[in-house]
Order: sequence, then structure tokens, then C-alpha cells
Amino acid sequence: MTHPGTVYLVGAGPGDPGLITVRGLNILRTADAVVYDRLASESLLKEAKDGAELIDAGKRRGDHRMSQEEINSELVRLSSEGRSVCRLKGGDPFVFGRGGEEALALAEAGLPWEVVPGITSPIAAAAYAGIPITQRGMAASFTVVTGSEDPDKPDSTLDWGALARVGGTLAFVMGWKSMPQIVSTLIGNGISPETPAALVQWGTTPMQRTVTGSIEDIVEKGKAAGIGAPVILVVGKVSSLRDRLAWFDTRPLFGLSVLITRARSQASRLAEQLESHGARTIQVPVIDIVPVADTAELDTAAKSLDRYDWVTFTSANAVDGLWRSVRAAGLDGRAFGGVKIAVVGPATSHALEEIGLSADMVPEMFDADALLDSFRALNPLPNRVLFPRSAIGRESLVTGLRELGVAVDSVVAYETHMAETSGDQARAAYMGGVDVTTFTSSSSVENLVKLLGGDVTAVNQSTVACIGPVTAEAARANGIEVDLMARTQTIDGLVEAIVTAALAGTLPGARL
Repeated sequence: MTHPGTVYLVGAGPGDPGLITVRGLNILRTADAVVYDRLASESLLKEAKDGAELIDAGKRRGDHRMSQEEINSELVRLSSEGRSVCRLKGGDPFVFGRGGEEALALAEAGLPWEVVPGITSPIAAAAYAGIPITQRGMAASFTVVTGSEDPDKPDSTLDWGALARVGGTLAFVMGWKSMPQIVSTLIGNGISPETPAALVQWGTTPMQRTVTGSIEDIVEKGKAAGIGAPVILVVGKVSSLRDRLAWFDTRPLFGLSVLITRARSQASRLAEQLESHGARTIQVPVIDIVPVADTAELDTAAKSLDRYDWVTFTSANAVDGLWRSVRAAGLDGRAFGGVKIAVVGPATSHALEEIGLSADMVPEMFDADALLDSFRALNPLPNRVLFPRSAIGRESLVTGLRELGVAVDSVVAYETHMAETSGDQARAAYMGGVDVTTFTSSSSVENLVKLLGGDVTAVNQSTVACIGPVTAEAARANGIEVDLMARTQTIDGLVEAIVTAALAGTLPGARL
């Protein structure tokens, strides 16, 4: 007999994926099935485990993929089949989320369920707009009201007179269609037309837009600004604090769309840094980093590290590749006991530290030429160097060391493949609007150009930011005009270049 699975009603928060609770995220990552709403962030779905069934139950006015009754039946079915279910709902399941109806359906069927509260949009969207929902001396209470009920209905369940008299802060959700009637009814019931008000659309997301005014003119201001659903209306003195407390949508990259072409496994740090400055990131990984197909040479090198004076790494991927072979041979960090290690850049140094090793040589400039200069300065020169590298890596370091009389074993530690499926993603991204395109390697440039069929018109309509001169040279060679280049060839340096240009008002800037 199949034991029923538990259905978890999980609040995903109002839009920012970082606002989901730790418990909610853990459930999402382990559930057998995820039934998700329109307002739950799509990026959260990437956290679902491999093989989890993803079911779109999104609903919007006039477009119901599933009725509420169908959703209830689906949850009952999945639980009855013994599957654990994450019912991922925007905001909080029990705050105008119809979570209570789903819980009742499960309870009536005798099936196990739990609720994981989420941050509700009236509080979070207001906070992200710089509006505290309560404030000493301004609002000692707040009232959350559904705006989907027409106040002109004779059988309205809302006491509009009481709402007008209650004071504090009023927050209306799901009410854009009825907003003119809502504000006129509140004024008709005694709220001063001069009461401060704010509209917050797509709160907590990079698409957030906020309009402020008085309750008397807020709807007209919202229409003039092109505001639409989903939107909340905040009414009360606290709305006047936005001018002083705005923080989320005043960050330097807010409202900008930045395309990231790095491999998926490497993109998260760049995305996180850009998003922390307000950008909306679009990840189109044009490169797949994969282990080398034939590991014979790499395995031989890993088993005989004591033959070398130095091991040289120019990327974190090379560190990972060699380390896999070391571990596959049953060895550990002690295999590096008699060898010195040279690396290019802090990211490579960090990858080395992750396996418990430290670099003996890190040149100030983060490229192979600087590393070669550092070797030239050694006295005596090394006799033999191991250089684990990409299958398509540059040979300048190998050539330079051999010209110095150093024996170099250059072995392939990893391969880079073009991500064939990213072409449609890239074209869709540029059609939707890309403000900044980032390149972190020559391969990312060349692969994106190939995926776009050689047409770089859309790329050149965005600001192009490159991590360093080698990458910029590859971009220009492919007809791409370069706007920004990092002063230091790191992810931090690339982000700094973009932010500095935005703060200076030169994004897009003059071509380099």
C-alpha cells in the first residue's frame, strides 16, 4: 500500500528569490513534484532536484492554466501517489493566496500537509520601495485588503467606512482594475484627498517601479507612468518616506539587463555581484566546461608530480581537472609536497585553496605573459614544469618557457564545448532587450558569435564589457565594438568597470 506524500504549502515571497525561507528552499530542493504559481520566481524552479515534476498552475486574470478546483485535485493526486509535493506559491500561502482552500481539500482527503509561511507582498514590496509599513508617530497599525472586490457592489463584504477611519497604513493587493473605485470610495468615506499614497509594481524584482502622490491623484499618475498589474497600493503617511528611504531601485545598475555568457558552473558569482548592484541578469552560457575525454596523459602526470619543479595553473578549471585525476589515483594534497605551484589570478588561487593548497607564485597582472615574466626572474630556472590547460588554451606560456630552456609537459585538463542550445536563448534575450553584454574569455566571444550565426548587430547595440585585453582583442576580431574593459582581469574588476560607468553616466560609453 502506498503511503501518502506530504504536501508543503510553501510561500516563495513576492518575487526576489532570495526572500524564500531556508525551510522553504530545503523543501523545494527535495520535493518529488513542484506545483508553482505565476508570481513565484522562475529562478527558484532551478533549485528543484533532478527528475522532479514541474507543474505550472499559474493563474492571472483571464488566463487560468488550472482552476482552483483542478489545483486542489492535482495536489490530492500527487500526495495519494506517495510523492512529496512543494506547492510553491507567491507571497504567503495564507495571505490572499488561497492556501487555506488547498489545505482544506487535503485535510478532507485525509492527506498530510504542512504550511511554510512566506513574506507577503504588502510588507516586502513596500519595504523595497523605501516605505516602512509601520512607523512610530505615523502608523501604529496596518491593514491589508484585497482589491479584487468591487467597492461599488451593494453586497460588498468590506466596511469601507471603517477602512477610511481605521488610520495607520492601508495596503491594497490585486486591485489595479478596481483602483479608481477604491480611491474614490475611500475619499467618499472620509479619507483626506491629500493623504500620501504609493503604487509599487513588480515589487522586490528588478522590474520594480514605484509612483508616489496623494490618494486623489495616484491612479492618474500610475496610468501616466504605465503602471499595471501586479501592483500594490499603499495609503498612509508612511508613503511620504520614500523620498528619504528609497534604496532598492536607487542602486547603480537598477533596471539594466546584463547578459552573462560564462559557463553555467561559473556564472553564479558574476550574477550575484551584478544583482547586488541592482541589475537583472540573463544567463546565456555559451560554453560548457567538461572533463577531458581521454585522461591518460593527465592521469600519468597526476601520479608523477614529483617529477616536476613547478605546476602552473592559469584557470580554476585546470585546478579542478588535475585534482580529479589526483583523487582518482588514490592520492591527496601530499602528492604536491615536493612541487611549487604558480597560478594566474585570484579565482585560480581560490580554487587551489579549496583543495587545501597555496600558490607559491601569483603575478600582479593576471595573464600568462606576466606569469612568464615571473618565471624569467627565477634563479635558477626550473628544469621541468607541468602545465594543465584547456584543450584550446593559448600556447604562449609553453612557448616562452621552452625558449628559456625549461622542459614543459602541456597536458589537457578540461575541454570547452560550445553550448549548442544557447543560440535560441541568446536571440530571445537580445529581442527582449540587453543593456550590457559581458565576456570573460575569448571562447565566450567566439561561441556567442557562432551561436548568432555571425551577426553581431544586436551585441553592438548593447554596451560590451570585457574582462581583459585578450578577450577584448577577440571581440574586435569578430566585429564586436568594446565599450568597457576591467582594470584588473577578475570578476570583481569587470563588475567595477560596469558600475563605475553607470555611476558616471557613461553606460553606454564611448567606444574604446
